[in-house]
Amino acid sequence: MKTLYLVRHAKSSWKHPELSDFERPLNKRGKNDAPFMGKLLAEKGVNPELVISSPAKRASSTAKIIASELNYVKEKIIFDKNIYEGTGRRLLEIISGIQEKYNFVMLFGHNPGLTVLSNNLSDHFIDNIPTCGIVALEFSKSWSDIKLNSAKFLFFEYPKKY
Repeated sequence: MKTLYLVRHAKSSWKHPELSDFERPLNKRGKNDAPFMGKLLAEKGVNPELVISSPAKRASSTAKIIASELNYVKEKIIFDKNIYEGTGRRLLEIISGIQEKYNFVMLFGHNPGLTVLSNNLSDHFIDNIPTCGIVALEFSKSWSDIKLNSAKFLFFEYPKKY
């Protein structure tokens, strides 16, 4: 069995218009939501073996904060530039390339790609994965065999739910 956690970056700041979209940092709410969601995942027993993130500042910061809450070594996070602006199809290609030795994987990224991917992989429709939202999906096959509607939906968590 393979478990995939799709995590949208926490709330980011629009305070500095001179920054590129790629460089936007987390705002105060994002800095509060990320550790909260990390603790929630820890309570659920989530223990990722591999963490992959967009290198965009808001996504990489979210990944580092949540990884820390899960006792995952931040230096082991893999940053993949293809996640930034990645379509659902591109994200599926990244997931299909994960080594089979990993059974529990977290992928930190952006909308609309994450929501599209989640909706394509399971029959549980989600209108929008909000900032710092997490969708957990389980697969009975190898990463390379993942297809549309092949996932079992496990849970959907987000900060405003609490």
